Order: sequence, then structure tokens, then C-alpha cells
Amino acid sequence: MKNKESKKEMNQLKATLWIGKKGCTENTIEEIRRQVKSNRIIKIKWLKNTDIDPESIAEKSGTDLIQVRGRTMVLEKKN
Repeated sequence: MKNKESKKEMNQLKATLWIGKKGCTENTIEEIRRQVKSNRIIKIKWLKNTDIDPESIAEKSGTDLIQVRGRTMVLEKKN
């Protein structure tokens, strides 16, 4: 993020999608695309026992990876 206000906004976002024990399925990718289309920026969390590659998810969903912290990522619609 470029400035403190933007970082604060990212922290205040509520997670709109959780990735469970099945991992990132094609249905999950479709849901990410749908949510980003309507919200532009989304926050995703995943379970501790789930192996996730945030960069791969961003690539598959056609989004930009903005932030990763622990088991949380923020994705933004590409311009």
C-alpha cells in the first residue's frame, strides 16, 4: 500500500470469503471473481491446516494481490 490511510482501510476490511479444508477450488476462484467485480477489493482468510498460495490465487482469478498477512490476503480488481 502506498500510504497509511490505505493500510488502515485494508485492516478495517471484513473478510468476505473463507477458504476451508478443501483448499482453493474452481468454485472459490469463481466466487473471488464475482466478489471483486462488485466490490473491487476483497479480503480472504483461510484455515491453518489449508495450504494456500496467494500469488497463484490472484493469477487464477485475474486479480492483483495487494497484501498478505498471516492467513489473510487482500485482492483487488485489475484495471
